[in-house]
Amino acid sequence: MKNFALIGAAGYIAPRHMRAIKDLGHNLAVAYDVNDSVGIIDSISPHSEFFTEFERFLEHAHQLKRNPDTALDYVAVCSPNYLHHAHIAAGLRLGCDVICEKPLVPTPELLDELALVERETGRRVFNILQLRHHDAIQQLKAKVAAAPADTKFDVELTYITSRGRWYAESWKGDPRKAFGVATNIGVHFFDMLHFIFGKLQRNVVHHVGEARAAGYLEYERARVRCSCRSMPTICPRTSRARRPRSATSTSAARSSNSPKVSPSCTPRATAKSSPGEDMAWRMPGTASKQST
Repeated sequence: MKNFALIGAAGYIAPRHMRAIKDLGHNLAVAYDVNDSVGIIDSISPHSEFFTEFERFLEHAHQLKRNPDTALDYVAVCSPNYLHHAHIAAGLRLGCDVICEKPLVPTPELLDELALVERETGRRVFNILQLRHHDAIQQLKAKVAAAPADTKFDVELTYITSRGRWYAESWKGDPRKAFGVATNIGVHFFDMLHFIFGKLQRNVVHHVGEARAAGYLEYERARVRCSCRSMPTICPRTSRARRPRSATSTSAARSSNSPKVSPSCTPRATAKSSPGEDMAWRMPGTASKQST
């Protein structure tokens, strides 16, 4: 059994971490959040200590280190994006491995800083990017891998998610704290594209706004046109309820020398990951031979 701490206990995703810790037979020793709306803890881990001041949380964690049986093994970070770096570094310096929600940090420089803290402490930080484990994504990766090595796919990825008016008023709607729609929401799809199509070769930003980001990405095995939107009126619930299932699909035409990516690989389940989300994943045109 491992001992866990949870930072950001009042957030949307925190209960999933609490349940995972419990279901795997581990112990949520202590939780922290500046907000005290954490009654969910009663039904999952009522014995856990809880603090609303980070200083008291940190002192308690240091006290737990005195006894090998109570010392923390892992810190789960579910706090707002702009606090990830500080909370990850604090967890590593407590002598813990850290599990952090996406996005890890907003810049390569902060990644380098975390790598330095890892070396200083001998501990590791792990990011949660679960789309690559979805069955449909695994199947699509296998189909792409089975194509001739010199095949380069043309891909169009459009992601649309509806959010209520609360979203713009929360930290998630503040680009200084969430780092924009592409980072806060699109990061899962960037990881998915990298997982399926290999290393990134080119990155061009066409548009960045409060609710939309668009651009062009080129990977070893694909040229990708991508767009990510977060708008309260773009896909209302009543319209989605009447939308035919074929509206969310994966398709690809095939030339005489390129494979077809079957509609059976449609990641439909990912479109239902939270209320109001819809994803269209298309491979228009043909998968062409890469020029040499």
